[in-house]
This record gives sequence, C-alpha cells and structure tokens, in this order.
Amino acid sequence: MRVVIVGGTSGIGLAAAARLAAGGAEVVVTGRSEERLRSALKQLGDQARGEVVDARDTGAMRAFFEGLGTVDHLVVTVTGRGGAGPLSSLTAEGLTEAWRNKLVAHLLTAQAALGVLNPEGSITFVTAASAGAALPGVATLAAVNGAIEAAVPGLAVELAPIRVNAVSPGVIDTDWWSEIGDEARAAFMEGAAESLPVRRVGRPEDVAATIEYVVRNAYTTGIVLTVDGGGRLKA
Repeated sequence: MRVVIVGGTSGIGLAAAARLAAGGAEVVVTGRSEERLRSALKQLGDQARGEVVDARDTGAMRAFFEGLGTVDHLVVTVTGRGGAGPLSSLTAEGLTEAWRNKLVAHLLTAQAALGVLNPEGSITFVTAASAGAALPGVATLAAVNGAIEAAVPGLAVELAPIRVNAVSPGVIDTDWWSEIGDEARAAFMEGAAESLPVRRVGRPEDVAATIEYVVRNAYTTGIVLTVDGGGRLKA
C-alpha cells in the first residue's frame, strides 16, 4: 500500500506518516522545506521517502504525481497562516491568501493525483473544527475549512469508487501555534484543556489514528470525522 501525505513533514502529517509506515505502508511525504523533509525522513526510516513540493504550485504537483506512479491513498494536510481575526480587520489580500493556502491547495492537489490514484483507494483531507465553530475571529478559518468539508460528499459521489473523507481536528498542540510565542501558547493550551471534556488538548497522534482509520477502512466514504476532545459539546 502506497500512501502520499502532502504536508507530511511536520505535525499531524508527520504523525500520520509514522503511524501508516509502522503499519507496513510505503509512505511518500511532501513539504515545502528541505530541512523539514530531511528531518522527517530521518524519523520515518526505510518505509518512507519524500520530495520538496509546494502544494500551492499546481504544475509542480502534477509533475510530482506523474513521476511517482500508482498511488493507493492520498492524505492532504497542508495548511497556512492567515485568516484569523475579526471581520473589521479582514483584507482582500488576506482572505485570498487564506483560501489559496488551504482550499485551493487541497482541491488542486486531489485533482493532480487523479491520474495515478488507485480506483480502490482514497483521498483524505485534513480540515479543522473551526469549520463549525461559533467563535469571534474565526469566520475566515470556518469558511475555508467548511468549504473543504462541504465538498467531501459531492466528491465521494463524483470520484467513486475512490473514497473521499475529511478529518477535522480541534485544538492540537503542534508548531502551528508557534507564532504566538511560548508563553501565550502554553496559557492557551492550558485554558483549552480545562474547557474540554477530555481535560487535555490533542496530540498529532490522536488525529493520525483517525486518518489511518479512514485510509484503511474500505467501507467509509463521504464523511467528516471530528477529533476535538469534545470541544463541539461546549455550550
């Protein structure tokens, strides 16, 4: 089984690559950073290989898949900065960048893989629980992730028998939060943990387990699985 994880050199993508490789899959990871790619491959061992590719570059993604050969499963975990903040501070440039970094990258990566994807395989998008969050300052994040999730059922029918699913993580402690600084990050994670029924924030491995489920379960398609520690249950 060959699995391509686009955005697989750090965080959730790397955890998914490690879990799938440990289960015997041949894993191919991509990312934008040569340094992160080398580090990821060192961690993953002989079951993995990788290439530096920018998921936002449609031509590069097409060339990557054409040179790769048959792929059984595609997992798209790429994300980007920007999009958070109040409506009053939103700019056309920031909104466009948020859509380009995630929605456009996810859908066009899936498109680029279609020519080599096993008809009995799958596509898994990693979105975010902000898609259903009613919180100030996340409207753009909700719109971007919600758009991907809204596409899942239609794509599952359109691309059948290829399976299409999404995994929607809640608060996961990854480097995505690094830009707010160590002190602010620690305070946020502590507050988030106290508010969740499970009393902790998520780890990349929690999401990786769900990704492996939708990749390996050949009778699962057209769904969005939320992995949020019960965050959706909060009043």
